[in-house]
Amino acid sequence: MINRRKFIRQGIIGTVALGIKNETYGHPLSFSAKSSKPIVISTWDFGIAANQAAWQILKEGGRALDAVEAGVKVPEADLKNVTVGKGGYPDRDGHVTLDACIMDENGNCGAVLAMEHITHAISVARLVMEKTPHVMLAGDGALQFALENGFKKENLLTKESEKAWKEWLKKAEYKPIMNIENQHFSPNKLPGNQYNHDTIGMLALDNRGNLSGACTTSGMAFKMHGRVGDSPIIGAGLYVDNEIGAATSTGVGEEVVRTVGSFLVVELMRQGYSPEDACKEAVQRIVKKKPAKAKEIQVGFLAMNKQGEYGAYALQQGFSFAVCNEEQQDLLIKGKSIY
Repeated sequence: MINRRKFIRQGIIGTVALGIKNETYGHPLSFSAKSSKPIVISTWDFGIAANQAAWQILKEGGRALDAVEAGVKVPEADLKNVTVGKGGYPDRDGHVTLDACIMDENGNCGAVLAMEHITHAISVARLVMEKTPHVMLAGDGALQFALENGFKKENLLTKESEKAWKEWLKKAEYKPIMNIENQHFSPNKLPGNQYNHDTIGMLALDNRGNLSGACTTSGMAFKMHGRVGDSPIIGAGLYVDNEIGAATSTGVGEEVVRTVGSFLVVELMRQGYSPEDACKEAVQRIVKKKPAKAKEIQVGFLAMNKQGEYGAYALQQGFSFAVCNEEQQDLLIKGKSIY
């Protein structure tokens, strides 16, 4: 098993190999990284393990859709991951609710919102896409659909998450922090308001030249019951256009929804922007709309075009993304940022 330090070290070596300057964290030179297909990219450090699961399908000539589903199921099942799936922190009422969406090369898509009791929200989202006339199912309806299709009902509130929630209740302050995905916090060491959630977004290009994407999360920690961010919303948290490229987002979902961020990134690539420049412009739109708030939150975009070029940009330093292809399966790159 490769440890996280080795991942980061290899990621830095990989970025240098791509011609990216790493003297200032979060502010390397602009680049348009290219890779022969197949390739899979995903958000945050935990994207490395997710990518490797996706790669098992891609390297055998499998479909990008199958790859992204298999990939994001890894963090969904990881009890140590407090931002995605079964290990996720609950809302302020103690409910663990999951959001996910998936989109294929033909423009088909499916999503579940605020679903409880099912670990693999991404797989339910795929069934919504494939077995219903709808795009989204929410709440009890999503759960009912999952159970009718053979998913197992579980208690998703782990002992660790319940402990963190009870600690948060002492002050009940909702104050998200940035980049928790790359930090390892203990409920015993932090004040109750120092928890947040985020997302894994994954994009894949297969041997046939087809793109697909997936996005899954347990949402903002200690959110209001019923809150849904950008992650399960097609065009906000994820968008795929097989003629142009694909994009996904991470961070405070409300701001991504307001700019229809992932759709915006893909449309900018349609206009000729590189993936990185498209992500940067999408981030700058958020700054223009709410300059004061933009300095206090994190939002990042990750994109890949039809040629396998990829790039990312974020509001704040600290965003990372993972890349997996035939040359290397554990590359971690530090993303660039506005601030």
